Parts: sequence; C-alpha cells; structure tokens
Amino acid sequence: MESIEYPRTPFAERRRGINWERAGWVYMRASGVVLVVLIFGHLFANLMVGDGIKAIDFAFVGGKLSNPFWQVWDGLMLVLGLVHGANGMRTVINDYVARETTRKALVWIVGLASFALIVLGLLVIITFDPCPAGSPADLLPSFCAA
Repeated sequence: MESIEYPRTPFAERRRGINWERAGWVYMRASGVVLVVLIFGHLFANLMVGDGIKAIDFAFVGGKLSNPFWQVWDGLMLVLGLVHGANGMRTVINDYVARETTRKALVWIVGLASFALIVLGLLVIITFDPCPAGSPADLLPSFCAA
C-alpha cells in the first residue's frame, strides 16, 4: 500500500509535472457549473417556450438541430456531461478497486466508452438532416422544401 503524501509538503519535494488529480477536481467543479446552465437552458427552451412538451416532435428537433447555436449548445452539453460522468466514474474506480491491473482496465474501458459516445453523439448533432428525402410533408419542419 502506498503512503499518502502530506498535503503541506514543500513545493520542492513534490513531483514535477501536471497534477492530473487536481485538474480533474477543478474540471468537475467548473463543468458542473456550466452543465447546470446548459441543462436548465435546454429544459427551458424545450419545455417552457412555445407549446411546451406538446411541440416536441421530429420537426421541432429538426428545427433545433439545423440551427448552429443549438448544435453548439447540445454538443457542449454532450461533451461536458460525458467527460464529467467519466471523470466521476474514474474517481469511483480509483477509490474502490484495489488491484492495479483491474483499475487500469476499468479506467480504460470507461474512457473508450465515453470517447465512442462523444464521437457518435457529435456525428448525430453535426450531420443531422432535418429534411430527409421521401418523408411525408406533414412531418417535415416548415423550412423544408416539400
């Protein structure tokens, strides 16, 4: 078992380089604050503005995802949320998994799964076509040519 370094150790005795644990700690606080703003903005725009939840259909989503502002908003929410969750899972794994090889494997699995979900989610947000060919005109957003 490793000994824990005394927190008041003089700077000269500390290891050099980036303190990844501190960076993760700061990221969790900063991303948490930004995520609260993004999530409540998302909920307000989807549920409070206009007809509320009754208005959410393919045309509504298509209209939102055709707007660059909402693409960036949803992309930020996706990336920050997944990295925030993965960092939290990494912390839990580091706290509760005793074997080094198991811990490293689980952290890699969480990282790879998060990366895959971020890539797939951003692909959907960026490449979403709100006017698919051959769709019924009554289901398409108003800005699509029928």
